[in-house]
Amino acid sequence: MTARLNPIVAQTTLHQQMQQWRRDLHKHPETAYEEFRTCAVVEQKLQDWGLTVHSGLGGTGLVAVLPGKYPGDKHIGLRADMDALPMHESNTFAHASCHHGKMHGCGHDGHTTMLLGASHYLAQNPEFAGTVYFIFQPAEEGGAGANRMVEDGLFTRFPIQEVYGMHNWPGIPAGQFAVHPGAVMAATDSFDIEITGKGGHAAMPDTVVDPVVVAGHLITAVQSIVARNLRPVDTGVVSITRMVGGSAYNVIPETVLLQGTIRSLAETARSLMKQRLQTLVTHTAEAFGAQATLSFTPGYPATINTPANAQHCYQVAMELVGEAQVTWNPPPSMGAEDFAYMLQQRPGAYIWIGNGDAQESRPLHNPYYDFNDAILPLGANYWVRLVQHLCV
Repeated sequence: MTARLNPIVAQTTLHQQMQQWRRDLHKHPETAYEEFRTCAVVEQKLQDWGLTVHSGLGGTGLVAVLPGKYPGDKHIGLRADMDALPMHESNTFAHASCHHGKMHGCGHDGHTTMLLGASHYLAQNPEFAGTVYFIFQPAEEGGAGANRMVEDGLFTRFPIQEVYGMHNWPGIPAGQFAVHPGAVMAATDSFDIEITGKGGHAAMPDTVVDPVVVAGHLITAVQSIVARNLRPVDTGVVSITRMVGGSAYNVIPETVLLQGTIRSLAETARSLMKQRLQTLVTHTAEAFGAQATLSFTPGYPATINTPANAQHCYQVAMELVGEAQVTWNPPPSMGAEDFAYMLQQRPGAYIWIGNGDAQESRPLHNPYYDFNDAILPLGANYWVRLVQHLCV
């Protein structure tokens, strides 16, 4: 590895600074659209380094603009998410969350820091042609902050031609990357099923229409949607995750509520699963003399990389760590990611950087999770090299 390929690894002081930034952000987590301190910290650093900063996009998001040393027509966006999760942290180290019920349990503190490290280096070494837009996004965790930034003019106020994202991934060893040429993350929809029967005494089941029985049959029946409706080569998930009903041992309730989620990688599968769920809900209830209503809450669309842009990411990652350390086209995740909204507007790619294997790294959204500070320079280097690779 040459100094050009790894400019930040060679700068021990910058790595130490990045660790301090990351741990400060981890200690002060802020959830969706409340990232006021985080945004202020990021904005101040970017301004200190001479970048032009535009704040307030999507509420608490910002975009920093850095022109290269050489003239060029390339305009690329690099995105990091900033928000934390509404969950309690169980870690006891010094930089554990000081805000009860809020935690950087997904590594957005690390994502923000890696992009800050890259912007710091490129501000001092703008050896590229064109313009880079550093996108610091709020509210990825359920708040659709990426969509809010798009609606607030991200791609009309700034002439971004391509957009790139990166997420740490526990289970992938530190020092490795994974790049998908197509689907990376799933589309997600939530649903509510309200079953209405006729309540009564548990000792007199012949006088009631039991919604609990209907719910039980539905819970089993929906498992056939993926197994017996999607093509075996397609991917989908239907999970019922919550059941609410009943008040006493001897009372059959009037209503039961089921809630859950649908996950898919293709719009055709997404539409089919919704249709089949509606059919099962309606006719299973009718078969038992009950009634049922189904409502959907749309979630994020699928995150789909543009193959040519993913190939650029693959090439840069291989230059950094070697071909053996980069996985091309791994299985996608059925988790969701609102970077999908940006990829709907512009070509680009979203990659995974290893946070440590299963023994080294807790899973995402785990109360004991922590971002691996050892990978901060590698992530920042990836951003720097991507800029140098694209902006020539």
